[in-house]
Amino acid sequence: MRITGEAAYVLHARPWRETSLLVEVLAQDQGRLGLIARGVQGPKRHVLRAALQPMQHIRLDAVLRGELAQLRSAEALDAAPVLQGDASLASFYVNELVLRLAPRGDALPELFDAYGQVRVDLASDAPLAWTLRRFERDLLEALGFGLVLDADTDGVAIDPAARYRLDPEQGTRRVRHDRGQTDRDTAATGRALLALAQDTQPDGDDLSSLRRTMREVLAYHLGPRGLKSWDMLAELGRLSKPR
Repeated sequence: MRITGEAAYVLHARPWRETSLLVEVLAQDQGRLGLIARGVQGPKRHVLRAALQPMQHIRLDAVLRGELAQLRSAEALDAAPVLQGDASLASFYVNELVLRLAPRGDALPELFDAYGQVRVDLASDAPLAWTLRRFERDLLEALGFGLVLDADTDGVAIDPAARYRLDPEQGTRRVRHDRGQTDRDTAATGRALLALAQDTQPDGDDLSSLRRTMREVLAYHLGPRGLKSWDMLAELGRLSKPR
């Protein structure tokens, strides 16, 4: 099958054989797509090679044969965001999430749009934590795993002063006061869930509570193998502690 003029975002590229690359993209109509880019390591192919950097927005032509497509051409549609420090690590996390959770060959227009937005937000002054929580919410929704954030499993409206766990199978569950400290520590505040539902950035402590409970949901869908970016963040946290 020929793919012509397909808009896509580059998720990952790695060397393959001597002069080629294996590239993963999130395409507008094809969904997640694996590409073989042959002969891009030569001295005269630097323009094509530059277009295949992670987070680059491209237009491509390819021929799909089996699981992988043969890349015929690709051109950059804009300049990829130049990210440094925490924003660069956040982009690695975003790409890894899409690679692990988005199935190949399924059109996911909502995810394509969400990726385009998070790409803009990562290059802006928007708080990274809020940018990532919004993308996690939109990713889960686009994949059919979205959760109701303004009511619990019994249909009761979320209490801003209470704490809740996001159960991937059953929905939003209120944490009772008699539960252990661990349950309360990994639960999100009701204020945070309502803010996420309304796409309004919560305050610092409430925003922090979203990270823990959203990670639990993502870990469930990822299965026993976690993310390399989570390991990197844990290691950075360990190294930054005073000794």
